[in-house]
Amino acid sequence: MPAYICRTCGVQHASSVEPPAQCAICQDERQYVPPQGQRWATLDELQAEGRRADVRELEPGLTGIGAEPSIGIGQRALLVRTAAGNVLWDCLGFIDDAAVAAVKDRGGLAGIAMSHPHFYGVCVEWSQAFGHAPIFIPEADRRWVMRPDPAVSHWRQTLTPVAGLTLIQCGGHFEGSAVLHWSGGAEGRGALLTGDTMTVVADRRFVSFMRSYPNEIPLSAATVKRIAATVRPYPFDRVYGGWWDRVISRDGTAAVERSAGRYVRWIEGGI
Repeated sequence: MPAYICRTCGVQHASSVEPPAQCAICQDERQYVPPQGQRWATLDELQAEGRRADVRELEPGLTGIGAEPSIGIGQRALLVRTAAGNVLWDCLGFIDDAAVAAVKDRGGLAGIAMSHPHFYGVCVEWSQAFGHAPIFIPEADRRWVMRPDPAVSHWRQTLTPVAGLTLIQCGGHFEGSAVLHWSGGAEGRGALLTGDTMTVVADRRFVSFMRSYPNEIPLSAATVKRIAATVRPYPFDRVYGGWWDRVISRDGTAAVERSAGRYVRWIEGGI
């Protein structure tokens, strides 16, 4: 039986004879069901439509993997390579032989982790392609696992999947929203991979924080303060958001601090 992929959020669901009646992730207020209704695809259908892997080297030790044309929200995954093993961060809703070969050529996978449920994508397909590599999902987001699998392992607060990489649960966008701290990133100055937990905005000098981005539902000031405090102990100079062009190339720690400060000022009444 096929495992259908939601065309709106790009998340793969458990195998079924027919497409699911609905996508719980899109029914939630943080996402949406398009006016034309819920639509589904299989991996075979996506490939038949001409999609292919888009693999790019972003910096030493970091490879981006996207799809062209994009699927769902359009994010790209990040393969972080370390001497202790590689971790795939923020899956997308697509995989093909070229993408698997690119990861194999770079040392395979020791684990898979995502910032939040909108970016779970086809994480089980990636896991199976690499010998059932563990999929690390926060306990707080257990209910959003649309394709259960024995490879899924739940964690709380922080987790070190391999030396040099730390998963940090920040909350906010989702209860389990997380970031990945890469101590060796940015030429050893540290990098923070954030997805939508804190999204890199268009001018690339700030990040922002939302409960729902498409529906424009803000977070509270207290929540944003907590997110900023959660990452404060971790040094980083670079911030990678969820899309190809959303990167803060330097002074990332200060960017997060001033972004949280700006957000809190306006949500509490502005100046």
